[in-house]
Amino acid sequence: MPYKFNDARRDKFDKARYRVTNWSEYSESLRKRGELTIWVSDNVARNWASPRRTTRGGQAVYSDLAIEICLTMRVVFRLALRQTQGFMRSIAKLMGLDLVVPDFSTLSRRSKRLKITQHRCALDKQITLIVDSTGLKMHDGNGWHEEKHGAKRARKTCRKLNIALDPGTGKINASKLTSEHVGDETTLPELLAQVDVIVERFLADGAYNGKGVYGWLLSRFGPDIEVVVPPPKNAVLGENRQRNQHIENIAEHGGMTWQADTGYNQRSRVEAQIRRWNQVIGSSLQAQATENQIFEISIATKVLNRMTELGYVNYERVS
Repeated sequence: MPYKFNDARRDKFDKARYRVTNWSEYSESLRKRGELTIWVSDNVARNWASPRRTTRGGQAVYSDLAIEICLTMRVVFRLALRQTQGFMRSIAKLMGLDLVVPDFSTLSRRSKRLKITQHRCALDKQITLIVDSTGLKMHDGNGWHEEKHGAKRARKTCRKLNIALDPGTGKINASKLTSEHVGDETTLPELLAQVDVIVERFLADGAYNGKGVYGWLLSRFGPDIEVVVPPPKNAVLGENRQRNQHIENIAEHGGMTWQADTGYNQRSRVEAQIRRWNQVIGSSLQAQATENQIFEISIATKVLNRMTELGYVNYERVS
């Protein structure tokens, strides 16, 4: 919104300059992201085999941890399933471990029902939550065949990724994968059902402006939650007090002043997180089946949060 507002005179503004204050620590964290010891623990051999089954049915060969480690390496290094199998074979050989690595079909089959345990924050901590969504391609094609040769377009071309970011820690607290036809407002209850901390402030773009969003947030986190969502230009006063205050503030002082007063500009943090997702994980999904894609998103969320734990950049404005 600020760029659109000042578009006619953008060339007259000096570009802001920033300086990284923890460059040595952040640079070392970037190196650690490629270390195998970060992703494969020393006790992997003890937990590689599946525990003895006590119920009826076949005995699994590999534990859930073994499947998760293999697929984590796939996401980190952007490998295909067969290359993941070969990669894990080489790791086991270098570590001197006598391990049988799951084949590519086992990895694909087990990921459909595997549950990933995400790291959660302390339950007594109140946080700010910023929510946004983006599209992820289901195929690596760039549309050249459709444009050049008139080939038939794929019926399913993308999925929608919804994420909820805690700007205090830089971690993704929740992620949800849906089809491109599901609206952001509809996905919000299922997305925030993964959040088990107290949210005191909620920020989102205009796609989340609706009576249902305000009502659901108040019922989920209590009446003290501050909801910062920009209303549309033709918005009228209604029953919700916070929404009415936003409408009156924008009408009286303008949208730019409203952004500064409410801290709405902090929503750029989640947009930066989406760019980070596209750079580190990629803007397309590797899996084809819906169940595998959901698991891939869970693994990617855990990977990005782990990278954030290794080191997070701090910067300050110098001009």
